[in-house]
Amino acid sequence: MSSSGFKFTLLVPLMVACLMASSARNFHNDFDITWGDGRGKIVNNGEVLTLSLDKASGSGFQSKNEYLFGKIDMQLKLVPGNSAGTVTAYYLSSKGSTWDEIDFEFLGNLSADPYILHTNVFSQGKGNREQQFYLWFDPTADFHTYSILWNPQRIIFSVDGTPIREFKNMESLGVPFPKNQPMRLYSSLWNADDWATRGGLVKTDWTQAPFTASYRNFNADACVWSNGASSCKSNASPSSASTNSAWFSQEMDSAKQQRLKWVQKNYMIYNYCNDAKRFPQGLPPECNMS
Repeated sequence: MSSSGFKFTLLVPLMVACLMASSARNFHNDFDITWGDGRGKIVNNGEVLTLSLDKASGSGFQSKNEYLFGKIDMQLKLVPGNSAGTVTAYYLSSKGSTWDEIDFEFLGNLSADPYILHTNVFSQGKGNREQQFYLWFDPTADFHTYSILWNPQRIIFSVDGTPIREFKNMESLGVPFPKNQPMRLYSSLWNADDWATRGGLVKTDWTQAPFTASYRNFNADACVWSNGASSCKSNASPSSASTNSAWFSQEMDSAKQQRLKWVQKNYMIYNYCNDAKRFPQGLPPECNMS
């Protein structure tokens, strides 16, 4: 075989692999921009999605698929500069009055002040399980990966592979856990200057508009829900169609547990389980578990 022929045989599978990778990350395939009158855009041949906010409107998108358990990853680059009053929400949610929801919300701030990462878990329409964090990097300078691992035993929120929060299934204590309702992935960029920054004291500076957040490298290794059925064989095990089923029974090893403790010691700024004034009848039962 000639050297040119040898190079061609190497290039073909490489080109195929690149095409597969790009198609897997094409926002046109995975998402619909649902509101914003053109303020949400899919660019760079489907590789990047941007949401914008101005005084007239924000914008948002949702996944075409619904999921019932999975590992969801997305890279986000948040609104830079003076983002006070803005909220970038990135979350899984079902529909109806007794909905389930798993939230990342990024609360903007004045220039040089840190973003607040707000997390919450809703089950059967009830939330009130907020934990808030600062980040150990500038989330506006570059893309970072925000992940939700959701299986029947636990929900783990992670940032760049570092766990920041774990919400375990404690139905045995009477704590509802999201496990029966399929959820779509949503994101929106909107104005919340009535509450988001210092309780609403700092208002949005519209001279800085439009505000823009960017998204790339979405990946869902998950059970897709369609026509009343899951792509996984049952709620007990994912199907062979799942590219990597380790997430379905995944828990944190000792190294991840140490990272979680490091984040919660150094970067957690609010934990509902420490807010006794908010729960005069006693803290929620999951707060009493180590």
